[in-house]
Formats: sequence, structure tokens, C-alpha cells
Amino acid sequence: LARYTEDLAMPGMRHAALVRSPIAHGLVKAIDVAPALALAGVEAVFTYKDVPETLFATAGHPYNLDAAKRDVADRRLLTGHVRHFGDEVAVVVARDALTAAKAARAVVVEYEELPPLLDRHSALAPGAPQLHEAYPGNVLKHTVSEYGVSEKGGSVAGLLAGADLVAEGRYCTPQVQHCHMETVVSLAYMDDENHIVIISSTQIPQIVRRVVGQALSLPWSRIRVIKPCLGGGFGNKQDVLAEPLAAFLTLKMGGVPVQIALSREECFIGSRSRHPFEGQAKLGLKRDGTFIAFDLTVWSKTGAYASHGHSIAGAAGSKSPFLYPRAALRYDATTYYANLPSAGAMRGYGQPQVTYIMDCLVEEAARALNMDPLELRLKNVARPGDVCPYNGQVIEVAGIYEALMRGAELIDWQRKRELYQNQRGPVRRGVGVACCSYGSNTYPASVELAGARLVLNQDGRVTLAVGALEMGQGADTAMAQMAAEALGLPLDSIQVVSTQDTDHTPFDTGAFASRQSFTSSPAICAAAREFKGKILELAAALTGIPQDALNFKGGNIVGSDGRSRVFTLAELAMQSYYHLDLGGPIVSQASHKTRLNPPVYCCTFVEVEVDLPLCRVKVVEALNVHDSGRIIHPKTATGQVHGGLGMGLGWALYEEMLWDEKGRVLNGNLLDYKMPTIMDLPDLDCAFVEAPYPGNPFGLRALGEPPLVSPAPAVRNAVWHATGVKVDEIPITPKTLFRYLEKAGL
Repeated sequence: LARYTEDLAMPGMRHAALVRSPIAHGLVKAIDVAPALALAGVEAVFTYKDVPETLFATAGHPYNLDAAKRDVADRRLLTGHVRHFGDEVAVVVARDALTAAKAARAVVVEYEELPPLLDRHSALAPGAPQLHEAYPGNVLKHTVSEYGVSEKGGSVAGLLAGADLVAEGRYCTPQVQHCHMETVVSLAYMDDENHIVIISSTQIPQIVRRVVGQALSLPWSRIRVIKPCLGGGFGNKQDVLAEPLAAFLTLKMGGVPVQIALSREECFIGSRSRHPFEGQAKLGLKRDGTFIAFDLTVWSKTGAYASHGHSIAGAAGSKSPFLYPRAALRYDATTYYANLPSAGAMRGYGQPQVTYIMDCLVEEAARALNMDPLELRLKNVARPGDVCPYNGQVIEVAGIYEALMRGAELIDWQRKRELYQNQRGPVRRGVGVACCSYGSNTYPASVELAGARLVLNQDGRVTLAVGALEMGQGADTAMAQMAAEALGLPLDSIQVVSTQDTDHTPFDTGAFASRQSFTSSPAICAAAREFKGKILELAAALTGIPQDALNFKGGNIVGSDGRSRVFTLAELAMQSYYHLDLGGPIVSQASHKTRLNPPVYCCTFVEVEVDLPLCRVKVVEALNVHDSGRIIHPKTATGQVHGGLGMGLGWALYEEMLWDEKGRVLNGNLLDYKMPTIMDLPDLDCAFVEAPYPGNPFGLRALGEPPLVSPAPAVRNAVWHATGVKVDEIPITPKTLFRYLEKAGL
């Protein structure tokens, strides 16, 4: 039976409720907590004046020894400078949740309201109010990089000037919410006077431990973080959210348990969302369709606080060159503050936004050349042996060409492209394709450390503890499979510890970056080698048979001939625990720092039906084909792809956070925020091109995030094919499509 953080209530537990700002930008002039304290059951009220002055960062990145590369510290536990609608100015602690909520509404706050900065033009305008003192002009960071020009000579600008054709466009993507089923919940208490325990729905328990220590100026070892079952995260919980405030409250309340549980509405304004991007892009080509150079300029809106900040835009720029490695790339990225809820990590980590821009641009080029869009992509995508211009390394494995060919066959691309040309009726169909590249972890941007521990139990079964987190994606199953294969045991012999605990679990930085299977597998294999060695060492000591004359096979210790059984594993386990003189519990632990980050590839094919009078797009067929190396568990892999493909279609057609001119969120609930349901999606399909990667013991590469990356541009390209109208922004809702169809006379 799964038990989530909110299920783990404790005797004497108090409930906290936040006092949130009703304005998007302003200063707290006065705050009166007396009406709240007068309510029966209210035990304390803390305001921004009561919390430490310490600024801390919340992004879920591993610690960086280089101070210049650390995450931006721009947040306090509570604030007197309101930077977005729903910003946190005070917190109430009461004996029950209803009283806490009532008391939070009773706190009287007087604000000096300031003009809200909601878009790029207002935020970056000369003389605009400054949201953070350390970042003049509201620019969090601006970077410009050029890749692949040295071997071609000159610059990207020069390459574009010499191109036979230059395609260009401007594109926009929306701010969206993760909408994981389990909301943000944290419970903190003290189990002695110097030790805080936090139970939290987090993807990053080890990073939470560190950030809470930094926020409260405490030694990190005084913080223990436990992650029970997790009801989804999609990157939102790759941020430190309610944990520092919960820890602060239990400290102030003498160690009693204090729970912070955000409502769904609070998650929309008080957790994280996906960065909206604006992009201006150019692509230079030869007449035969060979790509010469991309020039991308992007603006990323991080909202009120940095969270993952410029890392989102930066990471997308570093992953993109793997897709079309023979073309040069100039990447100009700006991340800026605005008076909106903070954006952070979300599945795809900036790559969906940049892929949308790049792939729309490729479709523009195909139209300009009068070339089949599939043919143009096939001509330019990565092939084994290409050198990536980003890092200068040879791409050992690249199955994107094969993936595109497989997808085209499965969706019947050629026939449908011809069938749906020159339609005239009110309801029209079209097919579209898009493709993307991604990474298998964060190295070299961050350290990639993973750990595994194997314990032989008395009954011969093996317990596996890993730092890698199960969050609904099937990690526990994959880890058990890898351990079983490495040990030569049946799968049901492996018991995975699903709860992570920073005081007891092997170290791992967390569930993000599609990294867990790739980075954990070497640690599991190393622990398995040591484990088998200890088993054979004990068997040799017990029998007098030389260790090199024994083997561990199929759960048995056998002779070198592989047939004569010496011990079953269960028999040896009992000897290890209870022999009067020899042995002892057999435990092995290993950690591994991964220094490889191979690319993975994905392509999406969709067929859409566009109802022109209703301005409505319906996806008729959707298919992802992935090149992610060896697939460890086909069923969970398929589930990952279906989930990501569905999220991508939602991003393309339905989802967007809306706010009024004062920065108030208008659709911050699951009634008004439109996610696709089973009624809105077709049967989703997927296929895999299994090209094993030699640098991993199981031949695997990443899979978790890529399914989301390429569906949106594929839908946009299919709408263009169906109607002859190109839409340069998503989501393609009826209101958006109406504007484009009206402009085109349809």
C-alpha cells in the first residue's frame, strides 16, 4: 500500500497556512497579525520580519565547488517585497488545517502597489522597476555562444550571408504548470535538540538537505530528509519548495511536527512552472538542402525568482547541436525577471521550447525549398561518427535516421502527404513530423554521482537500496532488473527499498535530467561484482574449495564445471549470519561518478484533423520513435513515452497559464486550466530503435524526458500541411487558430 507524505500524519502535528499577496508587485507597508492570533487554535504567526535575512537558491542542482557557477540565491523564507501574485509574506501555525487557513485570511496586510512587469518589453524597458537589487535591468543572465564555426571559418553571420537560402521566423511558447497529482507537501519535526527531520514529496532529498541547511545557516548533517512514495513531479519537485519554511517552523515551535500542504490553487502560484520562450531564428542552407548554420535568439521569462534560472535556456542550447551536428550554431539567450509565478525545471528542461523554435524553422526551410520535410531532416540529422560542434566529441551511436524511417513507415507518411494536398473542404487533414536530441544526464555541467547497496538477507533474497528515486516512472523496476541481471538472479529475488533517506540511503543527486538508469547502472554493477566476490570468498572458506574453482550462477554457488552445486544462496546466507566462526552479513556498496553523457534522439509523427469553422484541431494519430539504447523494461518504457507524448500534445493544443493585466492568475485550478483528458487524445503509439551504447554496462541511454520534446512542433507542422496556414505560437487553441485563419482568409 503506497503511503505519500500527506498520509504520514503524526500525533500532535500542527498545520501551517501561508499568507499570500493579492497583488503582483509591491511593498508590505504594515502587517497586523493580532486578528489571526485571537482565533482559538492558532499557536503562532510569523512574518517576513521574523525569518532570517539569508538569501538562498532553490534550484535542484548538485552543489558546485565553483562559486561563480552556483544557482542564484535570491529568495528568503518570507518577503516584504512582493514580486508575484501569491508571494508569501507571513505564515500561520494552528492545531488544524481549517483554523490555519481561516487565520491566514485574518492577517491584515497593507501594501504599496507598484506597476507589474509581465512581459519582456515592460521588464527590460529602460528605467523599469528593479525586481532584485543584484540584477540591474531585470536581466538574470545573458549568454552568446557559437559552435561549429572554427572548422568552417568565420562566424555564423558570415555563413548565413553566404548561404543559398535563409529561412527565418519568430516563435512563442507558453508558461504551463506540471499538474502532478500529488501536490506539494512537507512535514518537519525534530527528533532531538540538534536534528531536524523533513518528510517531503521531493525529487531531490539530498539537495533539499543542503538547501535547508543553507537557508537556516545550519550544518547540513543536522538535516535529515525522507522521501516516501511520490505522486509525480515532472521537475516541479526538482526545486526546494516548502521544506525550508517547514524546518524553520519546527525550530521555532520547539520541535513539534509542522506540516505545509499546498492546495492545487497554491501549486499554480507558489510552486514552479515551465519557462515561456520567445524566439527569433534563422537557418542558412545550400540549394540541395544541406544545413549550413542556425542562428537562434531566445528570451526566457523566469518570473519573480530565479529558481533554475538561466540553466534552462543554457541547457537547451547545449543539447541542440547533437541533432544537426554538421551545421554551425549561434545561440543568444537572455533570461529575465518578471512579476509572475516563478518558472523552474519541467520535463524537457528548456529543450521543448528550443526544439519548437528549431523545428518550426526547419519546416520553413522545407517549404522554401519545395522539399519533403522528412527528406530534409533525413539529409541533415546526426549519423554515427559525426562530431558534435558543442563539445568536439564523436557521436558514437545515433539512431535518429532509422527512427525517422521507421516512423514514416508506421504512419504511412508518403501516401498521406500526397493524399492531403490541396484540400478545399471545411474539415481538413494533415501530417507532420518533428525530431529532437537530448542528453543522458547533466555532466559536465554538474557532478553525476550515484550509489547502490546490496544486502544478502537470511532467506537468500537480496535487498537493493539506491539513491535513485521512484516517482511513478518505473525506476524501482529498472533498478531491480539491472541488479538481477548483474547478479544472475531471478527478478523476484530482488527487493528494492523505495524510500530514500539522506541519513541512510546511498548518495544520489535526485530524479531529474533523465539520468537515473544511466548513472545508477555502473554503481549497481560495481556493487554486484563486490557482492559476488564476498559470496564466493565465504563459500571457499566454508568448503575449502579454492575461490577460483567456484562460480555464482543462477542463485547457486557451483563448481567450476558449472553443474555441481555447493550451496544455494539461501543456505550460504544462513551460514553467513549464524556460523559460529566464519562469515558475517554480506553487504556491498558502491558509488560511481559518471563522466559520459551520450545524446539520445526522438521523432514524432502526427496526423491531425482541423475543423476550420470551429477553429479546432484534433489529433487523429500520434507516434513517437525513440533512440535510447537498450530498453530495460519495454512496458514501463512505453508508459514513459505515452505519458510524455500526451503532455507534449497538451502543451501544443490546450495548456497555458493565463493572467490579467495586474498579474493575477486567472486559471489556477484544474477546472479552468485545460489539460487533455482521455477524451481529447487518440490512441498513442511508440516504437524503439535499439542502438546499444558501449559506454554503459547495459547499453542504455536516457528516455524519461525526450517523449515530451518533439510533439508540439509536429502538431504545428501537421496543421500547416492541413490548412496551408503556419501558426507560430502554441498552444494552438481555437482562439489562437482563429486569428491565423482569419488573417489567411479562411
